[in-house]
Amino acid sequence: MTADIDFTAFFDATPSPYLMLDTDLVIRYVNTAYLQTTGLTRDQLIGKYFFDALPENPAPSDDTQQNLKASLRRVLDTGKPDTLVLQRYDIPALHQPGWFEERWWSEIHTPIPGPDGEVKWIVQRAEDVTAFVHSRRARQLTEEFTEQGKGMAAELYARAHELHRLNQELRQAHARERQVAVALQEAMLSAPDLDHHTGNIAVRYLPATTSLNVCGDWYDVVDLPPDRYAAAVGDVVGHGLHAAAVMGMLRSALSAAIRALPSPAQALEVLGLYARSLDGATAATAVKVLIDTRSRLIIYSSAGHPPPVLLHSDGTCELLDQATDPPLGARPHHVPRPQAGLSYTRGDTLVMYTDGLIERRDEDIDASLARLTTALAKDSTLAPDQLADALLARLDVAGGAGDDIALIVIRL
Repeated sequence: MTADIDFTAFFDATPSPYLMLDTDLVIRYVNTAYLQTTGLTRDQLIGKYFFDALPENPAPSDDTQQNLKASLRRVLDTGKPDTLVLQRYDIPALHQPGWFEERWWSEIHTPIPGPDGEVKWIVQRAEDVTAFVHSRRARQLTEEFTEQGKGMAAELYARAHELHRLNQELRQAHARERQVAVALQEAMLSAPDLDHHTGNIAVRYLPATTSLNVCGDWYDVVDLPPDRYAAAVGDVVGHGLHAAAVMGMLRSALSAAIRALPSPAQALEVLGLYARSLDGATAATAVKVLIDTRSRLIIYSSAGHPPPVLLHSDGTCELLDQATDPPLGARPHHVPRPQAGLSYTRGDTLVMYTDGLIERRDEDIDASLARLTTALAKDSTLAPDQLADALLARLDVAGGAGDDIALIVIRL
């Protein structure tokens, strides 16, 4: 099968300068990078004999510029590629007629045969390495280096320069994507109505500190009048805009499910079925709690998520880890999810979070949870807002971490 490729678009997109000659050494094509490198226009090059469009500089006393003409002749005679390492070939100065700019190149001439097998075209790739030749590093290449060694150094310089440019573009693209993803997450996470819980609930969202690691962490609080409300945190696998978009869909779906089915386990069952039909949602984790203020009972269910912590006023902690199931969409067939309940005392604090808060590289999850409960125990008397900030500081993530962090602190 022959690929349908627009080769003109391909060569115009590549950052390396390319030029194509016919067998009379007439220029038939130049790409955008070649024009940028020489400062010339297509009208000044296309249809012109190469050495008319780019005449030789008569000033240098040696014959180094003759090497270019000889290389092109070898390609025509042998039908084989020819390489010029660290080759000087000056080009006309744009605004000073009759003057030339010193230029050094790393060039490869590649033949393209016609149907009869004879050379029909010559492709020239010409990397400008003038800056390298005049650099301090080039002056350190003494006579002990062969011409081939110097040419290889020039080629490495050209490749490194190109890589630096591409890395700059990549960093800029990732920075833009991260800004959009964070804005999307913050817009969606601003929705919970906490008016009825002023002073009793604190929420925090910290995006990852690295631009490559914007993730899909989320939180939600839903009022269920007259005397219940629900809270949830979740984490979508993956990074960037797609993960943020999936996060928004899962969060909305779970928020709707808990209103229709005021049972954390049943709400997660619905969310799991939805996740199986949503690209990028499989293996997402979430934990849902329902708080009944009249009976002072916490009912919860977890889909592969780290356990919430019930912090008592005396500093002791209980993990909500008795109703844990695999992540969303992990099972091939639907299975009812478990649910558990835990009573609380007025003044206790419920802490829900995503794994970016506690997980550390090469550390067992039990050690991570122990560090979390130890930190909470030291600040059990603080109000939710102060406790949230103190917890982030004690876990050394107040300025962000390698992964996103979503956090809910509820004073019961």
